[in-house]
Amino acid sequence: MTQDEAKALVGKRAVEFVQDGMAVGLGTGSTSTLFIKALGERVKQGLKIRCVASSDASHNLAASLGMDITTLDKLPDLDVYIDGADEVAPGLTLIKGGGGAMLREKIVASSAKKFIVVVDQTKVVKTLGRFPLPVEVIKMALPLVHSKLAALGLNPSQRPAKNGDGPYLTDEGNYILDCACGQIPDPAATAAAIRGIVGVVEHGLFLNMASLALIAGDGGVTEMYP
Repeated sequence: MTQDEAKALVGKRAVEFVQDGMAVGLGTGSTSTLFIKALGERVKQGLKIRCVASSDASHNLAASLGMDITTLDKLPDLDVYIDGADEVAPGLTLIKGGGGAMLREKIVASSAKKFIVVVDQTKVVKTLGRFPLPVEVIKMALPLVHSKLAALGLNPSQRPAKNGDGPYLTDEGNYILDCACGQIPDPAATAAAIRGIVGVVEHGLFLNMASLALIAGDGGVTEMYP
């Protein structure tokens, strides 16, 4: 099974957790895109749901599929949030933000009663840190935050725009520093240290948030709990 096939499989499985009448949070990224498309097919078949997206890209995709998509101020209480992850470790500790949307993702996830992670088996690790840890930073604070993260030994570098023209900007207009920090043995301590830096908006460590991970591999889709 290819990685793309695994992503499509787990996206379709995640749709089974969405029931008629639910308020659903839509994630961001390649796996979430496949989930949204699968969910859109269910909506065409008559599923009645309302949705809030964690990025402009996912909002626009859902709208193009004819889904009832709104904003968090109009639909602040969600039943479920379904999104991918860049890494999943024991206890359902996560690194997210490879797509640059971790601030909005964390906001939408915090608004949901249940957060379901959808990944292929390549994203499952024993210890977080193989994937660079993203940190969203206010523009003015970039030099300060960069030096503070470097002092913590997190090896930050500014993310370039996807087209290579200038720096990457989030949907909120902020910069991202990707930290090639290696293994993160104590994610809670690392998260606290990063959040203590003035100018940091959010980071990609999602701790004590996910309630279930759906993991696609050659044997099908398995479930992982905290």
